[in-house]
Amino acid sequence: MTAPEPRLLPWPAAAAALDAPARLRHLVAGALRTGRPLAVWREPGAAHPQLLVSRSAEAAFTGLPPALDAGAPAGFAFFPFRDSDHNPALFLPADVRYDPARPEAVAVAPAARDLVPALTAWLAAPPPAALAWHRSPQPAPHAATQAEYKALVRRGVAAIEEKAVVKVVSSRAARRPLPPGFDPLAAFEKLSAKYPQAMVSLVSGPGVGTWLGATPEVLAEVTADGIFRTMALAATQPVTAGASPRTAIWRQKEIEEQALVARYVVSCFKQLRLREYHETGPRTVVAGQLLHLRTDFEVDLKAVPFPNLGTDMLRLLHPTSAVGGMPKAAALEFLRRHEGYDRAYYSGFLGPVNVAAPGVARLFVNLRCLQVHAHEAILYAGTGLTMDSDPEREWQETEMKLQTVGSAI
Repeated sequence: MTAPEPRLLPWPAAAAALDAPARLRHLVAGALRTGRPLAVWREPGAAHPQLLVSRSAEAAFTGLPPALDAGAPAGFAFFPFRDSDHNPALFLPADVRYDPARPEAVAVAPAARDLVPALTAWLAAPPPAALAWHRSPQPAPHAATQAEYKALVRRGVAAIEEKAVVKVVSSRAARRPLPPGFDPLAAFEKLSAKYPQAMVSLVSGPGVGTWLGATPEVLAEVTADGIFRTMALAATQPVTAGASPRTAIWRQKEIEEQALVARYVVSCFKQLRLREYHETGPRTVVAGQLLHLRTDFEVDLKAVPFPNLGTDMLRLLHPTSAVGGMPKAAALEFLRRHEGYDRAYYSGFLGPVNVAAPGVARLFVNLRCLQVHAHEAILYAGTGLTMDSDPEREWQETEMKLQTVGSAI
């Protein structure tokens, strides 16, 4: 049985003169004015962003798993590092969609037809002067000082030397004042222009607040032609005249760090007794002003007897060793005891599920991100620790990573 098609709601004459970015802003304003959660994102290499609005906060906070198969609902996943009452797993059903590549109409899902009168009013309303973004009710997290972060690194290295963990990924939050009149949507557009090969996102909803990010790392992807992909991304150095993808030289510490992440992905395949995967790398890749080592993994779902491989791998992968450590349970317990703050949605994952087409999903690790508060932004960054980690170098690496999303403010 064919699923009913979404209703296409044309723009009224009053909005006919607006260009595609202005129309997107107009829809965002209507969603925020009525308290609805939304996601704006621009996938790597895409020419245009997309917008998704959910009909209500209640519908958004259903805790639906973002299953990577054709039977899952269409929507946008926004999951925390650790699921909790303060940081619920968020899945935004695709009730209202706008794609500036097809600017003539707004798509309304069959289950959300009751939104049409309100949506018609949004489209006919005058353009707003300012947008009222959702704010998190949670207080700002503790921002570690340089001394505190170096102490955390030393504690992590000691845990590795004592064989309590093989690897641990420490992180910290940083607080930055926002300029007067800061506009998250304008910042999203700035990041999109600056980082064309990143997944750039802006998510805003009751309870979770407003999050902006530009991440280079795919967590799990299922393509239209039935290919499952994931990657192991680790190790960091700045792009300089002497360190480009072709000329970069990596230290033993960084090579070891990336190899541990790649082995973690392989261990997930082994848990599912899957041997038919293709591994490529590691190779040096650019992410903004930084270089990383990346290994790509690919599985042809048409050739293996694992119809739910995407969903199963997602549950095994998150949180990956690139954001938590190895062994997973021991590393996560170390972070719970010693990291000193709540990561919330930093190093969780996000992305569209079954929005482009049934069975097509792209989920990304939520790195290089910030949360918007009333007068300040909370930025996040982390580093993978091994036995050879140096506290000063790890601090400087977080400083470099903070610059990626920090450039938007």
